[in-house]
Order: sequence, then structure tokens, then C-alpha cells
Amino acid sequence: MTVKLLTINELQSKNSRAGPAAKATRGFRGRIQDAVVQLLLDYRPALRDRTGVGEWVHQLALNLLTLKSSGDAAAAGLELTLWSSSWRDRPAPSAIRELDGATFVDRRMPVRPLTWAWNRVGWPPIEALTSRSFDIVHSTTPLLLPARSGLRVCTVYDLDFLDHPDRARGEMRRDFPALAHAHAARADLVVTISQYSKATIERRLSVEPGRVAICRPGVPSWIAAPLPPRGAGAHILFVGTLEPRKNVRTLLDAYRILTERRPSAPRLVLAGQVTPAAQSLVAESQAPPLAGRVAVEGYVSNQRRAELYAGAGVVVLPSLDEGFGLPALEAMALGVPVVASNAGALPEVVGDAGLLVDALDAPGLAAALERVCGDAEAASRMRDAGIARARQFSWPQSAGALIDAYTEARVRRASARRARQGLRP
Repeated sequence: MTVKLLTINELQSKNSRAGPAAKATRGFRGRIQDAVVQLLLDYRPALRDRTGVGEWVHQLALNLLTLKSSGDAAAAGLELTLWSSSWRDRPAPSAIRELDGATFVDRRMPVRPLTWAWNRVGWPPIEALTSRSFDIVHSTTPLLLPARSGLRVCTVYDLDFLDHPDRARGEMRRDFPALAHAHAARADLVVTISQYSKATIERRLSVEPGRVAICRPGVPSWIAAPLPPRGAGAHILFVGTLEPRKNVRTLLDAYRILTERRPSAPRLVLAGQVTPAAQSLVAESQAPPLAGRVAVEGYVSNQRRAELYAGAGVVVLPSLDEGFGLPALEAMALGVPVVASNAGALPEVVGDAGLLVDALDAPGLAAALERVCGDAEAASRMRDAGIARARQFSWPQSAGALIDAYTEARVRRASARRARQGLRP
């Protein structure tokens, strides 16, 4: 199989030659393995500097393709199209190679005007931009992609933007709080990434449980095996965007307490994009009494992230809210002990394999870090427990569960249509 990167003209030509057979698949309403099913997945969050959401989108696409290529019957009829649009960002060559078997539809256009038109007037439909029709149109944000037909799917990772819009940025702050409820109500299926987020969506957005499906992240493809145990001098590692929700404020307070108690405490490494809201915290981390003890890496690639994990004695995630908490899973899979807050989905991910503390308890966080850094036996137990815990998170299982959810939603939608027409189910 080969990946196809098509221009709009090529798509128009291909669509015009498709003929009746291609149109016939659009009438199918049963299982995906029973006919060709055209799925469009919004790949835009993975275009550049993949963070948790971008990694989820990329790994979902990869594992849907893997299920099909491995001969899994549930994915036999799936044809995957990945949609991207940006004025300056293109799908990375490495991503195109890795996503062998997908069709990339990449449109060079300004992001903001398209986002405004989609979110405010519901135009143009995705069919007009791609010159083809789809059986499933899966938006990887809480807002649906405008489409003339096909199953309507949106993705809600968490609802922190509803309670704390001040902690959000860009479209998430401008449009999501006002529009998420209406889009969830119109969606045939709402996809999320944890049981915590599912329960929150059902309660806050008034979505019935049958329309919400969980597709939780698995261990990323770049992780092959656990790392060897770390020795003395391993650093404390934070991985995540430096934004208010990640609670770097409390982390720096806790680290200051730790260094006062243990002057020989390992250095702290902050790995993640630095947002404008975090600039003052970065400046504070480079000034006394923390000067020379905190390294700010900025956004890191998978390769650099792996290197930082390899030198880490503990990974810390003090988030105020999380829809999942991918760095916790990455750390456990690599055999790095985890200290996390008890907020959001982090207890669901970490379980009893790590130490959980109140998100705003800086002394408690300092004590947990001190325990891991100073007790080799405790760290070893956490390492073993984390490796075992990470094995419970499987991307193939999650991708398969999502295919089942697509199928159930399509059957439900077809039954509702037949009921409106007065036909038998």
C-alpha cells in the first residue's frame, strides 16, 4: 500500500471517475466489514508540534490502518481519508510514511477564516473542500465539521474550557464554551478519552450515555520497551504544555520546598511548549532560589522526549484537570515512577501504580517527590507497578472499540431515519 497526498484537482478527477459503485457504498447502514466505508478523520491537530491531542489523532489514524492491514475483519471495509488545512503547515513526511494506506487531503488555506466560517455559519461543507462524500465525518475537536451527509462525530477530550475559559486559548476560548453544547446535541456520536470525561460530558452537555464512546490512548508506537532502572542523579521531569491548567505554579512551589529540605535534590526539567501565560513562571524558575536548578526545554520531539524520559527518576503531573494525562502513561510504559495530582482522569490512568496528591498541596507534592527521589525501594516498586499498569492501555483495542462505536451509531442513525419515514426497523 502507498500513501496518497492528493490535490483538489486530482480529487475532482478521481471523484468524477468513481461511477455508480462508489455511490452505492453511501447507502450502506450496517457493519463496516460488510462494505466499503469512507471515513474522514480531521488530522489538523497533528500537523505541527504534536501534544497530547495531536498524538491521540496520529496514533488513532495509525492504529485504524494497522487493524485493516493486519486483516482484522471489523476494519476490512474502512477507507481512511485524513483532512488537513493550513496556510503554512503541511503533513510531515515522516507522518505520511508512517500512515501508509491513508489518503491525505491537504488544503493550503488560512486557518482563521475557515474556522470562523465553519463555527459561525456552518459553511463550506467538507464535501465542497474535498470533492467527495463520506460515510463518517469525524471531527477531532468538540465542534462538528460541516457536512452534507454521513455520520457526524465530534471529539471532546475534557470540559475544562467550560469551567475555566480563562485557562483556554484561541478557538478553545473563543468558540468552544459557546458552541460545544449545541454541537454535542447534533452529533451522532461523541468520542472521548476516559471514563472521567465520558461522565462529565453526559452530565454537563446532556448527552445520553449511548452516544458517548471512549477511545482512550494506548502506549504510543515510539515506545518499544521499558527503560533500564535509573541510578542516582536522575532528574525530575514534567512533560506538558506550560499553561495554567498544568499547574506549573504549584510544581515550582513544591520544588522550592524540596530543595530547601534536600539541597542535593535532582534538577527539575520542564518539557513542553511555553505559552504566554507561563512566561512569568519560566522567568521565576531561572531566578534565585531556583537559578541553575530548573531546565526549560520548550516543545520536544518524540526523540528528545524519549531521551528526557531515559534520564528521569520520576515524572510529575500536578494538573488541575486532565481528560487523560498521556505523559503518565508514557512514563509508566517506560518504567519511570509517576507522581500526579488526584484531579480529572489522572487517578483513572495511574491507578495504584503511582503517588497521587491534591493538585494545590505544594508541601504534599514536595513530600511525594522526596519519597521517590530518596527511597530506591519505593521507586523500584512504582517502576514495576507502572509497567504492569501501562499494559492495560492498548491502542489496537481502543481503535477496535471505536470502529464498533461507529457501527452502532450508523445503525442507530439509520433506524431513526426509517422510523421517521414510517418504515419497519
